[in-house]
Formats: sequence, C-alpha cells, structure tokens
Amino acid sequence: MRELKVDDDSISGLLCQESETCLDDELVEDTFINFTTYDDCEDEYMDTLFEREICYGFKRNESLVFGNWVKRARLETITWILKIRAAFGFSFQTVHMSMTYFDRFLSRRSISSEKLWAIRLLSVACLSLAAKMEEVKVPALSEYLLEDYNFDSKVIQRMELLVLSTLEWRMCSITPFAFLYFFLTKLCDIESPPSNIVSRTVEIMLALMREVNLMGHRPSAIAAASALLALDDRLTRRALEMKMNSISHRRFLEIDEVYSCYNMMRRLDMENLKIPKVVNSPNLSPTTQLRPIGRVVENSSVTTNKRRRLTFSA
Repeated sequence: MRELKVDDDSISGLLCQESETCLDDELVEDTFINFTTYDDCEDEYMDTLFEREICYGFKRNESLVFGNWVKRARLETITWILKIRAAFGFSFQTVHMSMTYFDRFLSRRSISSEKLWAIRLLSVACLSLAAKMEEVKVPALSEYLLEDYNFDSKVIQRMELLVLSTLEWRMCSITPFAFLYFFLTKLCDIESPPSNIVSRTVEIMLALMREVNLMGHRPSAIAAASALLALDDRLTRRALEMKMNSISHRRFLEIDEVYSCYNMMRRLDMENLKIPKVVNSPNLSPTTQLRPIGRVVENSSVTTNKRRRLTFSA
C-alpha cells in the first residue's frame, strides 16, 4: 500500500488565493415540497426561495466556465457521486447540492492541474457535507470509497472544514429541486404532475449539471426551463413567454434567462451525454425529497490495498 502523507499546510497549499467573487413513481412521491395542504404559505415561501438564490450568488453569467482539466475532473466527480448516490440511496437533491458546493468552492478558489487528488478529496467533502444537510441517515466518512484514492477520515474532515470556511458556512444552498413542484404544477395545471414528466425534468436537470458551472445559472431558471422542455421541446421564445406569463412570481424570472437555459438544454443530446446507468436504473429507489439535516450514524471502515491512503502527519 502506497501511503501519501498530507499535513495541514498541504491542504491549505493546494489552493490559490481566494477570488473577490464571493424516474418513476417512487421519484414523484418524494421529489417536491407539496403546498396543497398550506396554500396560504406558497407565495411567502416562493418569495423566500427567489430571494435566497440571489443572496447565495446565483446569477446568469455564462462566462463562468472551468478550464478543460477541471471540466474532465468535474465529469468524473459527477459520475462518482451518482454511483455513491445509488449505493446509499441518496436523493438527487443531495447530488445537486454537492455539485453546488463543488462549483461554489471552485468559483472562489482554484486547484492546480497536477493535484488531481485534491479534486477527489473535494468531491468527497462536498458530498459528505451535502448528505449531512439533506439525508436522514448518512454513512461514515470511511465509506466514501474512490477507485484511485483512499482518504483517511481526518483528511476528509480537514477538507470539510476548508469547504465550510470557503463557503462562509452558508450551506443551505438553493437547488432547482426547491422550485420543481411549483413550476410543474403551474405548467401542468394539476396538483400531481405525470411521473414521466417528473422523470424527464429531473433527467434534464442532471444533464445540464454535467455541462455548466451551476453558479452561472439561477436554480429557478434551471427548474423552469427543465419543466418547460419536459412538456414541450419546440417552444419559440414567444410561446415560452406566454407560458411563463401565466405563472405567479413571474416577476422574479427574466424570460431571456429562462429561454437561454431552455435552448441550452434542448441542444444537449440526452442520449450522447452518457449519463451513468445508475440515474435511470428501475431497480433503484431514487428519492429527491427536501429533508432536514441528518445525523452521522453507523461508523465503519473499509480499506483496500489497491488504493493510496492519504493521512495527516502528526
């Protein structure tokens, strides 16, 4: 077993100076916050969501792109996270939240290309933090297994702290899943959208997640565009605007932003994106419920001689 020693300075040193810029029926049941039992709260709740996404720095900025090596590493990160989601039964909300942390972190700090291990460590830390925020039951840090590295739990904890510090401990990020019920029910004009439409919408959102820096697109715009595309893939700008004008809270969304997202999604060939089979496998039980912060339970450890183990020096 090859051992790589990582001390506090190594983790801090892997980063550059901080920038100034701060599917199916089971899926349908747990995808949304359901407003049907408290309709009077819908307006207030949606106002809060729209305000929070702005507060967290989400805005239309298609110039926010990563370098080629980070794009490749990011795709590998998403593939790994989706596999872990399938293994532990995490929600797709957790998947999206972890990539939001990932993109927020790299929008503030950069990692040099020769330090792939740092990207892998960041991936584990972001998923672990997202699981703690969204899941009721989360695995021990030692259970987040990678194919090429085996990080000591203390190393992961140190990276979690670095992520928390970089994101200023603001971890209740907004994702498109928070808006899904609202847009789908308004656009479908029914309280329970068809399961095939829900599945298609989630698939579209996950596909876009693979392609863009999530900080350059407002979650509400992604949710609205995904729902519109799932319902109709031939909308003109005028037709899209007419549909959006029928929705309350339209004032929070720019038609150009939604239409830009819609066209970007439409251009993506879903079959050629090579989304891992774990996303669509009917044998899984994917849930995307927005849930309260969970607790870390059931400690266990798994090691393998084929992985390089990173540990802290005393």
